[in-house]
Amino acid sequence: MLRIDSHQHFWKYDAVTYSWIDESMQVIRKDFMPEDLEPILKNNGFDGCIIVQSDQSEQENDFQLANAAKHGFIKGVVGWVNLQSVRIEEHLVWYSQFKKMIGFRHILQGEPQRDFMLRPAFLNGISLLKKYDYTYDILILPDQLGFTADFVSRFPDQRFVIDHLAKPGIKNWEIAEWKKDIAAFSKFENVFCKISGMVTEADWEKWVPADFYPYLDVLVEVFGIDRLMFGSDWPVCKVAADYEHVVSIVTTYFSTFTKTDQQKLFGGNACKFYNI
Repeated sequence: MLRIDSHQHFWKYDAVTYSWIDESMQVIRKDFMPEDLEPILKNNGFDGCIIVQSDQSEQENDFQLANAAKHGFIKGVVGWVNLQSVRIEEHLVWYSQFKKMIGFRHILQGEPQRDFMLRPAFLNGISLLKKYDYTYDILILPDQLGFTADFVSRFPDQRFVIDHLAKPGIKNWEIAEWKKDIAAFSKFENVFCKISGMVTEADWEKWVPADFYPYLDVLVEVFGIDRLMFGSDWPVCKVAADYEHVVSIVTTYFSTFTKTDQQKLFGGNACKFYNI
């Protein structure tokens, strides 16, 4: 079974495109390319990875598809497309020629309209994804979980995955409301969750592995082992931890699980979800 990092990024840094990388994130204000990640994956026993978009443009798709074409360890690209476009199906047809284009994502967390995912035009775009065997990565904040439950309920046959646990406030031990809201997803068997992005939601300087365990307890209860997948969120994770530490947190927590369950978490579920 392949061992897969289900969530990472590549970019050629420029201050305008990546304006979200603020002064506190100096360590990632530079280029991060496949050649930088490949030895890290190998050193940590991974066979491959999934690229996820970090810029909402079709130029980003071109850039990431070119990376994927050159490097066999890149197993798929989660790109961006204007799901609200009246020509959305034409775009989906176009991307279907690229075997490694496996899904799409919109940066819903940054939308002023918190229920943006319920816009009729957006829903129309989502309704077409399954036809072309595309997945959808859900990038939201905790205040959007209620809207998201409504959203996914409309598409029981569409494969969805929630990125970064929906970013609970780990730094301030904010768990009760998030736990209540994310519990709604236990009934949606088509919705997975990525164990990713945790260290960046914690205290960057003072986190300890045990900070994350209460959140992981909730995820196991809500999603079960068959709908969880590991993602490093490299290189964003570098603001708070190196790759090995991110892997270690999850490895240690799941160390008492069966070998089969661990294989699912570290690759099997990603392969199933992304059809790779």
